[in-house]
Amino acid sequence: MSAEVIEEPRLRGRRFVFEDRANAGHALARVLRERVDGDAIVLAIPSGGIPVAAAIARELDWPMDLVIVRKLQIPFNPEGGFGAVTMSGEMFLNHQLVADLGLTADEIGMAQEKALAEGRSRQRALLGDHPRQPLERRTAVLVDDGLASGYTMLAALAQVRRERPAQVVVAVPTGADSTVRMVAEQADLLICLNVRGGAFAVADAYRNWYDLTEEEAVATLRSVR
Repeated sequence: MSAEVIEEPRLRGRRFVFEDRANAGHALARVLRERVDGDAIVLAIPSGGIPVAAAIARELDWPMDLVIVRKLQIPFNPEGGFGAVTMSGEMFLNHQLVADLGLTADEIGMAQEKALAEGRSRQRALLGDHPRQPLERRTAVLVDDGLASGYTMLAALAQVRRERPAQVVVAVPTGADSTVRMVAEQADLLICLNVRGGAFAVADAYRNWYDLTEEEAVATLRSVR
């Protein structure tokens, strides 16, 4: 059974509706304040999810942590992905794309190994020896800056579910219509303020869009701890 999906109808199909990621986080916080009770923790997917989650954490006075998952890169097009992997090695594949690309088991395995190595390196850089706060019986709010293919979020959902939270909420500023419906099947509640159909790019929701550096991600994370 799919989760309830909350969107902002006046933003449906529109582009450039948020000033930046922090502005989008504040907009999400207003909805979360009304819909989430009890002991909640914000879990950002790095890097783009960090400033969104930080704005939520500050406004609602919720603790913030990270969930590390990695995109599986297409061997001949590293900017593209054919799925995602958790840090325990569980893969979530876009099977149609894998078939269309003709990827072999060896190529998939190599992409998995590369993603795991990058994920562990990122975990050390962003978290160091910082232990994850326990999630059991809490509300886990998974945050990213948008849902494009959705496979990274599916991996994050699976990873967090293993820690037995009371419920898992997905909160994103923007998302592709079909992806929102797919991810909602695995969440308990999904908030996506700007749902768009057709050709989709996360960046198109923001007037001020840029890729975060690792230094910016670390500084933002430390500012809310």
